Amino acid sequence: MSEANFSLNAQNRTLEGKGASRRLRRLEARIPAVIYGGEAAAQSISIELRELSKALENEAFYSHVLTISVDGKAQKVVLKALQRHPVKSMPIHADFLRVDATHKLTMRVPLHFTNQDICVGVKKEGGEIAHMLNDVEVSCLPKDLPEFIEVDMANVALGTTLHLSDLVLPKGVEVPVLALGHDHDQPVANVHTPKVAAAVEDTDAPAAPEPEAE
Repeated sequence: MSEANFSLNAQNRTLEGKGASRRLRRLEARIPAVIYGGEAAAQSISIELRELSKALENEAFYSHVLTISVDGKAQKVVLKALQRHPVKSMPIHADFLRVDATHKLTMRVPLHFTNQDICVGVKKEGGEIAHMLNDVEVSCLPKDLPEFIEVDMANVALGTTLHLSDLVLPKGVEVPVLALGHDHDQPVANVHTPKVAAAVEDTDAPAAPEPEAE
């Protein structure tokens, strides 16, 4: 788990509905959000747009246990859903899930591909790296939640595909979809022959003899 600490200040929100949410964004520069989960009831809140936008600039924010203080009362949560404006890309609503230290979380965390510049299949065999996944769903206790999963490409040869089962996971972290069987072991990345090179090889291949006229 990353040592980064993320804290947000929020206020209780009593007015709900599309009209109230629009006024909140336009007049107060705040966005509506909700905190749910655990034994407590769902709680409607609002967060200052500038504060949330700044936090969202850090990739770790999306896969980290956060602290939200609602009118001075702190709660541990994770970001479960974020809606953005379709044109401006600014956040317009957020869902936060309460965290229980004794219960496992299911979260998506980013994949970080390392050593791509020294990948055997690229440097020695002339291949190209392709990423099939950019993040992965993991299950773990809150204390074990990783900021990201590292995928080391150094020794990946041409024609090789890495799958979910090849990921080196931190202690206490699982990929739940793998429990569903081999068919769910998705490809993560591979090293393949560049399309241009493949096309040249096809061109250089000997042409098939034409049939003789009768």
